[in-house]
Amino acid sequence: MKFEDILEDIDGFGRFQIAAVIGLCAPRIILPCHFMLNNFIAAVPPHHCNISTLDDGGGLFRSLSPEKRLAVSVPVLEDGSPRSCEMFAEPQFQLLANVSNGTNFPTVPCQSGWVYDNSTVTSTLATEWDLVCNRKTMNQATGTIFFYGVMIGAITFGALADKFGRKSALLASYTISTVFGIASAFANSYLLFAVLRFLTGVGLTGISMITVVLTVEWVDTKHRAVAGVMGSLLWTLGNMLLAGFAYLVNDWRMLIITVTAPLVGVILTWWWVPESARWLLANGKVERAQFYLDQCARVNKRKKLSSRFKLETVEMENQSKNYSYLDLIRTPKMRRLSLLTGIVWYGVASTYYGISLNITGFGLENIHLTHFIYAAIEFPAKLMVYFLLDTIGRRKCQAGSLLLTGTCIAINIIIPKGWWHVRAVVATLGKGLSEASFTTLFLYTTELYPTVVRQNGMGYTGFLARLGAAIAPLIVLLEDVWRLLPEVVICSVAIMSGLVSLLLPETLNVRLPEMIEDIEHPR
Repeated sequence: MKFEDILEDIDGFGRFQIAAVIGLCAPRIILPCHFMLNNFIAAVPPHHCNISTLDDGGGLFRSLSPEKRLAVSVPVLEDGSPRSCEMFAEPQFQLLANVSNGTNFPTVPCQSGWVYDNSTVTSTLATEWDLVCNRKTMNQATGTIFFYGVMIGAITFGALADKFGRKSALLASYTISTVFGIASAFANSYLLFAVLRFLTGVGLTGISMITVVLTVEWVDTKHRAVAGVMGSLLWTLGNMLLAGFAYLVNDWRMLIITVTAPLVGVILTWWWVPESARWLLANGKVERAQFYLDQCARVNKRKKLSSRFKLETVEMENQSKNYSYLDLIRTPKMRRLSLLTGIVWYGVASTYYGISLNITGFGLENIHLTHFIYAAIEFPAKLMVYFLLDTIGRRKCQAGSLLLTGTCIAINIIIPKGWWHVRAVVATLGKGLSEASFTTLFLYTTELYPTVVRQNGMGYTGFLARLGAAIAPLIVLLEDVWRLLPEVVICSVAIMSGLVSLLLPETLNVRLPEMIEDIEHPR
């Protein structure tokens, strides 16, 4: 007896599954609030050198108005705004007579810190620890450090969930995310904050992976797309809410607490989350599996499974075997599957975060509005994916969304900078398509890997995805070599990974594989 046959008998998408899907998908609202958090907590407001200690030895400087003091103390850019990292070695009073633009006067780096424009944000990491000018890379590094934590979490929770079960690993990820997430808001040094954000990333990736896998493992074949897209839509809702939270909460510490606090309530819902019956059966835990399946049948108002169920389902081989990441490369077809999915995951994540974390290049001055638009475009993209997944299949949907994303980026490379309205439309379309590829890939990957190593597979691909996400912000720095190089790199990665996805097998209306033998010798 196959597990899909069991689900059909007890209703593969009844009230039990709907409640489970809602309980598992709801925490996904919180995920983008952390994954995209650096757009706001690491924002750098306009700033200039602190000139409060500057004096001319007499009373003239002190007698000037604040505007005139700034004019004689800090050189200006072409647009008339003060430079951020330089000041004059001494006050240049002749500038008050407009006899010079100040470019020929000697300058020095800021001597007494900086003054920040707090009209948009009250406090950010940059203003808290002066992460500007020669320390600006430390500000950018906080996002990369977070994604390094996500990378480690992917490997860790992938192994834990396949060894100890989905539910136990999920509780650990909830707890780690909550404790270290809230603790990071109280960090009193940059180093401590970086460590706590790293550990928060470790926990959050467990939520990201395990909720998707548990959802797909509990629903029948024809409703897998519904469950997958539902979780992805809630991610988009969370991404849109982040723009609102950041607009209302201008202090970075309070913003972190705001987006982390809901996890306390999420932990309480864990008690009602069912363990994966597929995983229990694949690991020989038949009695516990029958408990959850009987519970499912009761809630769905179907007859309980007969006692012969224990004998009929214990046909899975190697139940006592412990699986690890090595099983992803031990056999030929698993090696090929691991290689291809790894390339695609890296490409999808690098493309998505390369676009999402560069919101200042969108053309709008307001980062909150820009972030909201970038998030809102995901809704129609995901609804489109929902209809296409069961129409043209997973493989064509995956390849098409990636290739079209690359095409949008290529078009923006050609369009002149002055046509920012057109560039904004194309960029928005590309952002939506990149999210469509992410939505497809989460569902597609869970359907490709067998139950016994599904979380290991998600852990491995998640590691490569977060590697792509961690490198994405650094790709932007390539503009110092050539202005268009970052866009060329992201475009190339999107197109390459789209072509590679065409080599993967189709999973539309195909039963989930349970054992590695189902991959090596499909029936």
